[in-house]
Amino acid sequence: MIRYIVLLRHSRNYRLLFSAGFICMFGLWFSVVGIATLLIELGAPVWAITAVGVVSFVPNVFLAPINGIIVDKFQPKPLMTAMFITEMISIFMLIFIDSLDYLWLLLLIVVVRSVAGTLFFQTESSTLPKFLSRPYLKLANEMTGIIWTITYTFGMASAGIFIHYFGVRAAFILDFCLYVFSFFILLRLNFKDLAKNAPGPVFKMLKEGFSYLRSHPLVVHLIVLHAFVAVTTYDNLIALLAKYKYKEILSASLVIGLMNMSRSAAAFFGQIWLSKIVNKHTFFWLLLGQFAGIALWAVLEFNYWLSFAGMIAAGFFITTVWSYSFTQLQSHVDREFFGRVIAYNDMAYFIVATLVSAAIGFFFELGFSLSQITFGMGFMFAIAAFYYKFLIYEKI
Repeated sequence: MIRYIVLLRHSRNYRLLFSAGFICMFGLWFSVVGIATLLIELGAPVWAITAVGVVSFVPNVFLAPINGIIVDKFQPKPLMTAMFITEMISIFMLIFIDSLDYLWLLLLIVVVRSVAGTLFFQTESSTLPKFLSRPYLKLANEMTGIIWTITYTFGMASAGIFIHYFGVRAAFILDFCLYVFSFFILLRLNFKDLAKNAPGPVFKMLKEGFSYLRSHPLVVHLIVLHAFVAVTTYDNLIALLAKYKYKEILSASLVIGLMNMSRSAAAFFGQIWLSKIVNKHTFFWLLLGQFAGIALWAVLEFNYWLSFAGMIAAGFFITTVWSYSFTQLQSHVDREFFGRVIAYNDMAYFIVATLVSAAIGFFFELGFSLSQITFGMGFMFAIAAFYYKFLIYEKI
């Protein structure tokens, strides 16, 4: 942990980004659990639950090339500030959803928040390599994973309990208040020391971005590898488990919150331990470990309490898989193409996340059990392991 403290002391800008990210990401999970709980309480059909997951990813697939140009074209602080304000407005609008008659508005809010949040993250990810050296960049990506796991663990648990006692609307209000607090932290960012962007015409930048990918096949392979992480888009799966498999055990909010808490807690401890041993040689085995963990979860899903062991196994490897594959991508991209490549990476990620979210609902409607669907998701990491072994390992 000392090395992470050194990173926070080393860079004021990163310290501010870390602080704001930690606070608003904690609040994010209140909205995530709140939306899932709201849909279940309102008696939403399977397609509606699935649609919320799908629409949060689809727009970013088509906007990714444009986002990349925006990130490379504009200065980071004004862009990040604008996106953060957009997110705050979208969170505030959630407070007024109280009927399935407003499902269209809920879907629109999810789209707007997802697009704004994605552009914010792409700007942040493209800016970090400009003021952090490669060793610090690796630590920063690991810290992003740690932020996610800590806030996910306590956020999901707290959200489940909070919503159980105070309701969905109170959760949305709390999320909004935390974002407002984080906004004032972001205003203190100072990127004046960074080199000014020198963008060209939009269509020329777009063409140069795709040409860059064609001439750098390793970057393309790393984008594909990182996209496998999107297979762990479990939101729809856990919502369906809460609605159909475990509905007699606890309230929907508690089921969703506790299940997500267990896998994120495992991801936190996994990141702390695995970050010490992950390298190009061990990464293959970590991918296979992720497959084995999800497979165990699939086997144990028949019992809610036993499934926690599977959730822990499914979460143990994933943050390290995310941070290592993302660091490798950042490390092999030229500075002037950071924004566009990160955006293309997100496009691939969101394509996979969209397909997974849609497939969960589709196969469930076809009659596949949730355990079979879970195992299929895990098997994708066995494919990822051999993809890495034969197409990437020797080139990095």
